[in-house]
Amino acid sequence: MMDIHEILKQLPHRYPILLVDRVLEIEKGKRIKALKNVSINEPHFVGHFPHRPVMPGVLMLEALAQAAALLSFDAQGVSPDNKTVYYFAGIDSARFKRPVEPGDQLILNVELLRSKAGIYKFKGLATVNGEVAAEAELMCTMRTVA
Repeated sequence: MMDIHEILKQLPHRYPILLVDRVLEIEKGKRIKALKNVSINEPHFVGHFPHRPVMPGVLMLEALAQAAALLSFDAQGVSPDNKTVYYFAGIDSARFKRPVEPGDQLILNVELLRSKAGIYKFKGLATVNGEVAAEAELMCTMRTVA
């Protein structure tokens, strides 16, 4: 388990783009289960959509990627520094099955499928109350920047 204070030490993201509130479970090098509390106070709800606030699908994918980054850092036993950035390298088979609205708890389940030459491939599944909200295969890589 990992609380928000530990997450802030691992991820460089901050408000409004930090999208993981808590890690519920982690199996080293295999899988992670994390939580994102969805709040009406998030800035994207002002325009998406004013009459019916819905979390953008791209942010669900970003939340899955942040959980994947936490899994990768834990598997390697490293903490990123200011010169390490975790990037998307690809997104495949993304599907959005139900809207995610303020008040929902988005459960992020990410499984490491493989790692080769610094590219990590994950299967991500985001659910609300046991219903699939989004799913995708994510490819990510860590890079050192100057």
